[in-house]
Amino acid sequence: MSYAERATAQLEAIRAKLIPLDDYRKLLNGDELVSDWVVVDQSMINTFADATHDHQFIHVDPDRAKETPFGGTIAHGFLTLSLLSTLAFDAMPGVQRSRMGVNYGFDRVRFNSAVKAGARVRGKFRLVGLTERAVSIQSAWDSVVEVEGTKKPALEAHWITVAMIDPNAD
Repeated sequence: MSYAERATAQLEAIRAKLIPLDDYRKLLNGDELVSDWVVVDQSMINTFADATHDHQFIHVDPDRAKETPFGGTIAHGFLTLSLLSTLAFDAMPGVQRSRMGVNYGFDRVRFNSAVKAGARVRGKFRLVGLTERAVSIQSAWDSVVEVEGTKKPALEAHWITVAMIDPNAD
């Protein structure tokens, strides 16, 4: 599939998940939204290492990493953090009339436990803040990345996103 085809498919998937603003407001302090599981395999970890130039052995050298307390390679913390985007895309709806969504930042990020190569992770998101403006909606999410089969989450974050709204759209 070409880049253009992937971009078109992603745009169609985003549009299919848009909900009216009134329904979006109902998410505030409501139930958690949960993503599907995603496998964090060694190939993903290696690709992230290449992209960030972070080739610390604990991430990319399975033989040396076996001798650490983790017993093998682990994902970079920032890889786990970056997976929030894809996990959120799977779990969260967007707001109708949105032109685009952007990251605004984080008030808090905690890396609580390692994600071992081959583990499955999923995201849990709860909308805890909503600020509406004429051309944007700022959302604050309590976000958790959990690792299948473990009690302690890999990551907890208070994540702030902004949806840019087209005030002229119907």
